Amino acid sequence: MNLEPPLLRHEAAIVTGASSGLGRIMALALAEAGCSVLAAARRVKALDSLAAESTGHPGRIVVEQCDIRTRGHGQRLVARALEEFGRLDGVVLNAGTASIGPAEREDLDTFAEVLAVNVTAQVELAGAVAQTMLASGEGGWMIALSSILGRRAGTGGGVAAYTASKGAIEQLVRELARQWAPHGIRVNGLAPGFFPTAMNAPMVADADRLAAMIGRIPLGRAGDPDDLAGPLLFLASPAARYVTGHTLAVDGGMACW
Repeated sequence: MNLEPPLLRHEAAIVTGASSGLGRIMALALAEAGCSVLAAARRVKALDSLAAESTGHPGRIVVEQCDIRTRGHGQRLVARALEEFGRLDGVVLNAGTASIGPAEREDLDTFAEVLAVNVTAQVELAGAVAQTMLASGEGGWMIALSSILGRRAGTGGGVAAYTASKGAIEQLVRELARQWAPHGIRVNGLAPGFFPTAMNAPMVADADRLAAMIGRIPLGRAGDPDDLAGPLLFLASPAARYVTGHTLAVDGGMACW
């Protein structure tokens, strides 16, 4: 995506789950738009590859190994961002996990872990970022990742924990936006549809299943990186200065029916 001039020059943000999939796409999009990015994830080699790929972008990417299941990760990531960039303007709450299985045999420990990663860990980081933004008095932006499965039931194998977590994220976006709007902090969400990633690859490995998935998309194709980068940069940029508490579907029309 060609961005001239860089929309987010001089800004800095944290992106979790940045080593692959949608997180990698979003970290690169922010760097291309001029934003300095602290890219956090568990896999160091994948993070180093991300940083190398961003060479030449207007914004730089600094990597930080982090497991968001560890309490205290929020303050640690905020401290590292401030150390590297001297400021913090935004955060993309992207890291997540999923489990597959019929609800009547749901493993409650696994269910709890999905909620801990997809919801509780996001609350911790959002709170740590908000503390810094409140102290600075300059506001900022937050973007949380929901999913088409935050507003529609799944298909195939059961994904009760994942759908519950993404529904929670959309409500969390509304509540955090309400609380922090008076301080100039905008909180929005993105609800992607089908973007091919390593996480969802097992779900569409079968050709018939993939065809059925594409058949549910009115635009008739899977999403590609630029399809996500545009909405992300809109919500992060001053173009969305009057938008908060909203989760934007980026799904080729899947949510229509």
